[in-house]
Amino acid sequence: MCDLLTPLLNTICPDLILLERSDGNLFHWNHLMKGDKLVLHRSKRDWMWRQFFLSEEYTGSNYQYVGKLRSDKDRGDGTARYVLSGEGAGTIFRIDEKSGDLHATQRLDREEKASYTLQAQAFNKITGLPLEPATEFIVKIHDINDNEPKFTKAVYTASVPEMSDIGTFVIEVNATDADDATYGNSAKLVYSILQGQPYFSVEPETGIVRIALSNMDREVRKEYQVVIQAKDMAGQMGGLSGTTMVNVTLTDVNDSPPRFAYSSYHLSTYESAEIGSTVGRIKANDGDEGENAEMKYRIVDGDGKEYLDIITDETTQEGVMKLDYESKRVYTVKVEVTNTHQDPSFSDLGPFLDTAIVKVTAKDVDEPPVFSRPQYVFEVNEDTPKGIAVGTITAWDPDATHYPIQYAIDQHTDPERLYHIDPKNGSITILKSLDREVSKWHNISVLASEINNPHQRSRVPVLIKVLDVNDNAPEFAMIYETFVCENVKAGQLIQTISAIDTDDPLVGHKFVFTLSSMNPNFTIFDNEDNTARILTRRSGFNRREMSVYYLPVVISDSDYPIQSSTSTLTIRVCSCDATGNMRSCSVDALLLSAGLSTGALVAILLCILILLMIVVLFSALKKQRRKEPLIISKEDVRDNVVSYNDEGGGEEDTQAFDIGTLRHPEVIESNKLRRDIIPEMLFPYHRPSPMKECADVRDFIISRLQENDTDPFTPPYDSLATYAYEGNGSIAESLSSLESSVTEGDHEYDYLSNWGPQFKKLADMYIGKDTGVAN
Repeated sequence: MCDLLTPLLNTICPDLILLERSDGNLFHWNHLMKGDKLVLHRSKRDWMWRQFFLSEEYTGSNYQYVGKLRSDKDRGDGTARYVLSGEGAGTIFRIDEKSGDLHATQRLDREEKASYTLQAQAFNKITGLPLEPATEFIVKIHDINDNEPKFTKAVYTASVPEMSDIGTFVIEVNATDADDATYGNSAKLVYSILQGQPYFSVEPETGIVRIALSNMDREVRKEYQVVIQAKDMAGQMGGLSGTTMVNVTLTDVNDSPPRFAYSSYHLSTYESAEIGSTVGRIKANDGDEGENAEMKYRIVDGDGKEYLDIITDETTQEGVMKLDYESKRVYTVKVEVTNTHQDPSFSDLGPFLDTAIVKVTAKDVDEPPVFSRPQYVFEVNEDTPKGIAVGTITAWDPDATHYPIQYAIDQHTDPERLYHIDPKNGSITILKSLDREVSKWHNISVLASEINNPHQRSRVPVLIKVLDVNDNAPEFAMIYETFVCENVKAGQLIQTISAIDTDDPLVGHKFVFTLSSMNPNFTIFDNEDNTARILTRRSGFNRREMSVYYLPVVISDSDYPIQSSTSTLTIRVCSCDATGNMRSCSVDALLLSAGLSTGALVAILLCILILLMIVVLFSALKKQRRKEPLIISKEDVRDNVVSYNDEGGGEEDTQAFDIGTLRHPEVIESNKLRRDIIPEMLFPYHRPSPMKECADVRDFIISRLQENDTDPFTPPYDSLATYAYEGNGSIAESLSSLESSVTEGDHEYDYLSNWGPQFKKLADMYIGKDTGVAN
């Protein structure tokens, strides 16, 4: 520890001379100059300690002793108190305040922290003042071999080409040891191989894995698992170790030539197979993979070399045999297969090609007729007369050329029936007149079938081009809206016209424009570029005298035969400004002369339209207005009971109610409405069925009740009508109050007792009342 304090003391006190004795005690000399004589004073160091190093992973039961700190200011009388500060002070390290003994209270791990920096200082217990300045010291942790080596990866992955030489580099593995590499052999590692021999080896010091066996073939074995061990203590007995796995894959090289499984192959196809169709597939075997297994097939010899072809399927690496032309029943070819990517370094393993014989047989089938061309194109003029031949279709039976063929036009392709084909010789003739302006091309399909077997049928497209004949006259290219100003001058241009012709001459169109007759108002000038100018011959046009002029223009073409037509140009006379811009024409001009502008006319029309809309709206609202019902309630109207507060006048009162109606209900008018609601036909009227004359009102009411209960057209509510008709044959006569006297004393109620038990209660009420009044 002395060598650690020396630089510190030199820094604090540069005027001190530090000396180190052999016994470990440190002295310093104060040098003072007295004249020419150097006076030295020796003093002993202030701090003394016995130990600065501590072993890790201490397993004892007591605190681990670190050392003793003592100051020379401590006189041993117990007045000195030692205080410790710094890293771990009070938790990891504790100091005895009296003796200065330092202990470690915890089990320490050098891999977590290798050293601790602490400060110690002595104080006077009585005064609390420091006896001397604090001194710093370091406690280092001694390492022990308590950590095994660990690889940077648990599993390594490597690849190396197959057939590599011995010593070829595969991969380098690395392991680390957390122990102190500067102290002993705790962190000195040695690599060895536990699994993977004799194929691989590892260098003990570097961890590099290399090939240890030559001619390792991927086609025999592709993957290897190698276990590598790293051991500390330089691999000595008792050292700790760790392992890792290395997965080694042998990558492919082109060391396997392609080989056919058989020396000859036999394929068959039908003679009806189309040209270019697949006959069959053959495949050679190659133990390699990827691009090293890519192969190419070709025909090198045989009588079918000109009729067959073979290509390589890039996905399956198969040779696909195709038919180029059919003329024989049996073909024999020699097929060769080679690798497309060859490695010259493995050429000694044999030729990287192979051959096989392929025999192809064409099976006989009944084939449909074959046309001489895949498509026919004919031309015909649009003015060709009916019955003229357009062209001839030729087909034959490939099975026997002398077999007859029958021809027909597919009517779906010729819906207008413009053409006809001779079923025997295949000659196509015209049935109707053709018009190129309607259709320039006609695409039809011709069917050819065997007479002996009509199901064997084939078809061919026939394209007929209709050639143009000059049979249409030119006409105006568009509808022109031409006007002439009233203030126009003579010779002024008012319109440029052009023409179109639906015909299509070979040399292009050439139109000539003329007037059908001399016109005093306008003239025409042909620009000789299929356009013409319309000019005025005079000035002073007046729309009041003549508002519209009609100018016939004759347009002729230059093809043969010449076609011409007369088109009429309508020219209106308009009012224009000084620059020639039109202001108004025709009807507007007349309105302007009356003093009404276009804006005023529009405003008047809008006002009239608004007034008409208001009148129609009020009429509609008036029609929708209805009378309020007698009963206004927010509740369900089906629960309403209507009571008529009219007592009536008995049998003689015929003004309030028609008693005859009650006695003869069949005379009720069919259109009589209810009195408790607005008389409005909300539901279709249902005429009640006639009934026989009721003997009494009770029967009448019961019958009416039954009718209404069963009638689906009655309103969905109930009403109650009260009638003051007592019925026929009452011995009490009328009970109407109209026939009663002014006072109740005039009545005699004794007769009520004779009415029977039904009126006993009524008799008790009135007879008793009358007796009480008399008393």
